[in-house]
Amino acid sequence: MVCTGEAAGPAALDFAPSQLSSKAEALRGALSDMTSSNEQPASGTPAGGVPGSGLPPPGRSDLSFIPVVWLLFVMALSVYGLVSAWWLVGSSGLPDTVFYFVLGALAFDIITILWGLYLLGLAFGRSAHFPRHFTFWQIAVIVFLLARQVYVLAVPEFVFSARSLAITAAEIGIGLFCIYLLRRDAGSTAVYAAPQGQAPSAFASIAAALLGIILGAVVGAVAGFGLGAVIAEVTDISCFEGGCGYFAVFIGLAGLVVGAIAGGILAVWLVHRRGRKAAI
Repeated sequence: MVCTGEAAGPAALDFAPSQLSSKAEALRGALSDMTSSNEQPASGTPAGGVPGSGLPPPGRSDLSFIPVVWLLFVMALSVYGLVSAWWLVGSSGLPDTVFYFVLGALAFDIITILWGLYLLGLAFGRSAHFPRHFTFWQIAVIVFLLARQVYVLAVPEFVFSARSLAITAAEIGIGLFCIYLLRRDAGSTAVYAAPQGQAPSAFASIAAALLGIILGAVVGAVAGFGLGAVIAEVTDISCFEGGCGYFAVFIGLAGLVVGAIAGGILAVWLVHRRGRKAAI
């Protein structure tokens, strides 16, 4: 049998287009798969912050720990205010306007500490209610700061201080920033939320914090007073008019503040650590 060019030509032409067409379809399918994997993950939602992508949700803040740090700092300032200004309550030489100002500031310091302990219980317990309750607390603090500044500027017994005004403005600014970090669309609820039953109740956290504050304050005051007495003895501080005694008392007060803060934080941490171990 003889093969002619006329017979072979059509056979070759019939084979080549079909081969090319199948390869083109395969290439188009591969490109389609690559496009869908880049733009639409298997979950059917865009990549970048969706469940299953391994990335944080859009708008999720990585600075959600700042409000807790700020809460601890404000509580420390309140403890310091109580310790440093409590003696003014028994002073008889203060004008009525100044006396009521000091009394109101001390009362608000106490409220700030107790309210802050409740918030710490929510934060350490990974409660989804922490952002909302912290916002209420921070708004109350800002309102008090504004009212205090207006009172100081309006009462003639007080002297205007640019430094005090700048500190108040900084406190308000940081508070507003913390509220912004805990806004709803920032994913803060998911940051602090934890499965039910893994954290102790807020009451247990508050009780532990109060006990830790009391014990820490006692230990800190005794240790601070002893350290101050030793330092006064070693450095030969003069005891003229009670100088060495005042120095020891000052160190003791500093130890009281540090011990109270450290004791409260440690007690809450231990309670929640034990609760998590029990849940596991």
